[in-house]
Amino acid sequence: MAKNEVVWGILGAAKINDKVVVPMHNASKCRVKGIASRSPEKAREAAARYGLSVAYDSYEALLADPEIDAVYIPLPNHIHVEWTIKSVEAGKHVLCEKPIGLDAQQVERLIAARDRSGRYIQEAFMVRTHPQWLKVRTLIDEGAIGELRAVTGGFTYNNTNPDNIRNQSGMGGGGLLDIGCYPITTSRFVTGSEPKRVVALMEQDPVFDVDRLGSVLMDFDGVQASFFYSTQTHPYQRMQFHGTKGRIEVEIPFNAPNDRPTRLLVSENTSAGVGADRWLEIPVCDQYGVAAATFAEAILSGTPQAIPLEDARANMRVIDAVFRSARSGAWERILES
Repeated sequence: MAKNEVVWGILGAAKINDKVVVPMHNASKCRVKGIASRSPEKAREAAARYGLSVAYDSYEALLADPEIDAVYIPLPNHIHVEWTIKSVEAGKHVLCEKPIGLDAQQVERLIAARDRSGRYIQEAFMVRTHPQWLKVRTLIDEGAIGELRAVTGGFTYNNTNPDNIRNQSGMGGGGLLDIGCYPITTSRFVTGSEPKRVVALMEQDPVFDVDRLGSVLMDFDGVQASFFYSTQTHPYQRMQFHGTKGRIEVEIPFNAPNDRPTRLLVSENTSAGVGADRWLEIPVCDQYGVAAATFAEAILSGTPQAIPLEDARANMRVIDAVFRSARSGAWERILES
């Protein structure tokens, strides 16, 4: 008999689970059975908090459970690859938090593991399946703002806690891997193409030794995309798409709320040449639930997943080039091997 749901396990008791686990459990064709931690006490506390039936006292115990079909991995960045590979070797599909690896070579290892195991592996860029981003791409493809010429954006927060993993260089911390990656993936998604080269300016924190401020320009052969990010400035996020006949602004592009509609501002020229603004509302949804349901549907139907690992590799190639440019002070080409 064909399965009609994907049974999930959560590999790690990270804080982001507060946003993810309940929407995942309530998503279509999904059920979260349990959560694992290296601390049995933390696993029990988390299972109770999220209403899960099982607390596993180790990651290995969860992976040994034959009822678990897929795992969500919210572990620190530097061990994403290790536990993703262990999970697919145990026969589980994997939805792993971004960045799924620390560089493109690590993603190559995951592609090889996927091909060996036959399991799905997907980077958890929840924005990529959110209806507001699907709408942005549709509007631009339909010519709502004419020819797309430029993309601008920013994503910032202020976090100077030395104990936070984002401020720990040995754990894959820093602003580009944490939030700078979002304008990159959404620019690539909306343009439907890959940048040819990038140039970047980056500032390191002198104590944490991670990047805390960066500005990036990406050359998409006819479309220029620029953004800034910071982990030590006032919180802000916005993305704008500028065309020959109008502009689209995404009000809350990345941390989309789950309790109210999201909005897109569309500025267009009227037939009289006068500018006119209109707000488009995207119905309320939870982007974590949408991502889980989309991934589960691919697993159950055997159809291609929404964000294949090849896309994650392409995004990481851009990130690699941004880091190279920050060191060289020059334009850097996107390397394909």
